[in-house]
Amino acid sequence: MAPAGIGEASGIVGSRARAAGDGRELDGIGGDFDASELRLPAPLFGVYDGHGGSEVANYCRDKIHVVLREVLRAGRGLGELGEVDVKEPWEKVFGDCFQKVDDEVSGKASRLSNGRPEPIAADNVGSTAVVAIVCSSHVITANCGDSRVVLCRGKEPIALSVDHKPDRKDERARIEAAGGKVIDWNGYRVSGILAMSRSIGDRYLKPFLIPKPEVSIVARAKDDDCLILASDGLWDVMSNEDACKVARRQILLWYKNNNDGANSDGGSEPTMNPAAKAAADCLVRLALSKGSGDNISVIVIDLKSRKKPKGKS
Repeated sequence: MAPAGIGEASGIVGSRARAAGDGRELDGIGGDFDASELRLPAPLFGVYDGHGGSEVANYCRDKIHVVLREVLRAGRGLGELGEVDVKEPWEKVFGDCFQKVDDEVSGKASRLSNGRPEPIAADNVGSTAVVAIVCSSHVITANCGDSRVVLCRGKEPIALSVDHKPDRKDERARIEAAGGKVIDWNGYRVSGILAMSRSIGDRYLKPFLIPKPEVSIVARAKDDDCLILASDGLWDVMSNEDACKVARRQILLWYKNNNDGANSDGGSEPTMNPAAKAAADCLVRLALSKGSGDNISVIVIDLKSRKKPKGKS
């Protein structure tokens, strides 16, 4: 399958707005993920939507790919067996990863060998986390919170995650079984406060909020166009279908207008892709024009191989 071409964009609105150099609450690519344990080129992409402050989102951006690599190396089973498409081992890998990051955020563990564990933020600060590993044969995703990842296959959207909302029947049952309450206070909220049912951080709402992600694995297909990861600032005002239509159209339009190919070297490493960037920018602009009241972060990953056209003879 084609190497991944990346485009990322953010839109900042409301009282939590920060300049790009001042610790954005929403961020995109946390860093390339060298999954040599899988014997596959497998970059990792992620969107982290902070609330209550930027500290937890920034920590997720900087550390999730590091912790995931550590968990894979400690387990080794996935790499030795090559079972990329088996869901259960990935649920354990991502579950251990997100729990470890949550422990570090909450002050239950420290990455410093001689350091005393301390929380990195106040107890009401948290973040969503939606990540995707794009292998040559599969896309593996993990989601905690209400950010979302959608695969655009042909002209159809395929949701690879389900938002963790308190009014989800299974989530509400889990919260109530733990002794919590879901209250309809300007929308359904855990304890009448937070409008998501899973997150990293948010110590003041534990054990009702948990960091456990839901994992999906889908085989890549020839008609896969692109992958969209975004915070709820996009999805609150745009359907999966509309987002895929816009992204696909913008990517095709960029190539038509520029008569060029961004994924032209045939390599396996992801590259910054101006066509995918144009698609991400367009999605952010559209969400803002539709009145999105939240910060917006969007990553678009172009999954198709597009060669540079031959020069005229």
